[in-house]
Amino acid sequence: MIAATLEHVRVELEAPERLGALLDARVSAGWPTGEYDRDAMEFFRAQLEEGGREVEGWYGWYAVRGADAQGPRALVGAGGYFGPPDADGVVEIGYSVLPEWRRVGYAVEIVQALSERAFSHARVAKVVAHTMETNAASIGVLVRCGFLAAGAGPESGTLRFERRRTLRA
Repeated sequence: MIAATLEHVRVELEAPERLGALLDARVSAGWPTGEYDRDAMEFFRAQLEEGGREVEGWYGWYAVRGADAQGPRALVGAGGYFGPPDADGVVEIGYSVLPEWRRVGYAVEIVQALSERAFSHARVAKVVAHTMETNAASIGVLVRCGFLAAGAGPESGTLRFERRRTLRA
């Protein structure tokens, strides 16, 4: 996982063909994917411009798979937070995987990495995620990563999932 910097997001918006060079990874012609679209990029850019380096890591992340016998280093998806923890210690995550990389575990890796990173900060008490009630694959990823159903989401047809910090004995 590579935290998106202002430079990354600007390149994606202005010259997306250069993103691969910044990440040192192959970038599919299908990029960006899913919920990680131009609106998300513009949101991340605005937040990074306003907050500077202090907020890097609380917005976008790139999921890059290492080179191996199967192929070169490649961008497989994206994930991130909708910002730093709120006053109640809650952060919301989102994630998306390119179609050619689905069903091999990358979504689980992204959600686990985002959750673990969030809980490494003492202020974070809960991580939430929303998904369409018809998206069985996404629901499965969240459940596998320890999230519990928590009712309806903020938009029609969405569900809310939550994962609370586990207390250590």
